[in-house]
Amino acid sequence: MKNILLGGFILLFGFYAKGQSKKEIAKAIDSIMSKYSSGNEPGASVLVMKKNKVVFKKGYGSANINTQEAIQPNTNFRLASITKQFTAMSILLLEKKGKLSLNDSLQKFFTSFPDYGKNITIKDLLTHTSGLIDYEDLMPANQIIQLHDTNCIQLMYMTDSLYFPAGTKYKYSNTGYSILSLIVEQVAGIPFAQFLKENIFNKIGMKTSVAFEEGKSKVANRAYGHSYSNGGWTQTDQSVTSAVLGDGGIYTNVEEYAKWIKANWSYKLISPAMQNRAWSKTKLTNGIMVDYGYGWQVEAFMNMTHPYHDGSSIGFRNSAGLFPEQKLMVIVLTNRNEHDPIQEVHQIARLFIP
Repeated sequence: MKNILLGGFILLFGFYAKGQSKKEIAKAIDSIMSKYSSGNEPGASVLVMKKNKVVFKKGYGSANINTQEAIQPNTNFRLASITKQFTAMSILLLEKKGKLSLNDSLQKFFTSFPDYGKNITIKDLLTHTSGLIDYEDLMPANQIIQLHDTNCIQLMYMTDSLYFPAGTKYKYSNTGYSILSLIVEQVAGIPFAQFLKENIFNKIGMKTSVAFEEGKSKVANRAYGHSYSNGGWTQTDQSVTSAVLGDGGIYTNVEEYAKWIKANWSYKLISPAMQNRAWSKTKLTNGIMVDYGYGWQVEAFMNMTHPYHDGSSIGFRNSAGLFPEQKLMVIVLTNRNEHDPIQEVHQIARLFIP
């Protein structure tokens, strides 16, 4: 299939959206992304993949307003909660090897964990049905030192209750995913960041992706987070929760994320049955279905199953959406603290869905 380079982005011959030409589609995406296009403001990186072929990729705006370095498709952004897909996959890889079961209790791994958590399972942690209090609601108001995953579980010892009994309701809670990273470390016997590198990133060619740890690792081609206030942008890249890995600590770029989705679609890491469970809704003990699988929101879009996830942390807003029936993926990563890019993901997706 022949490529053509047009103004810094790539379209591939052979893919047409609703009868429009490649130039028309490129122009339409540029219009959708116009708010990010100023070269001296923080911006965004976009990639569209259909049938395992990249049909559009482009960077907009600046990766760092202090240096005015332009965002490129290989610019690495903090994924924030899109990280949860990788944490969930780490658990599923250990399940595949017979190292754990999703029905294992939390207290199997942390024997001193308070009794209020005795009925919580790994599956509950994956699906946000554990009832665990979000660690951000328990940390001191004057916290200035960055928390790590171990600090998150320590905060669970400062309370004596859950939002609700495990398995009975859904409530998004970052605590579950910070604890899942600690379970991976305990079962695998290596640090979580190393597990990701050896068992996911290296396996599928995500060469610059990293679970970032200050003083231990570096982020190549790094986008820095920014916030808008008093009529201008300032760099706001880290908060007290930015060092927690399991719920949001991975950096990657749109090109390497496309490799991740290819691996998901081709079942390179886990079986089709396991992958489909990750992309399926969860049934509560009362039979009600909730719109979350294993590291993925699962909703409907244009009458199709639509796994997706947003990521939001200080200075970053991201969204990645899958449309499996069309074998279509759209990802938008941004290094600014405003707006929800799921809107752009859906607008771009409509260009490629018949």
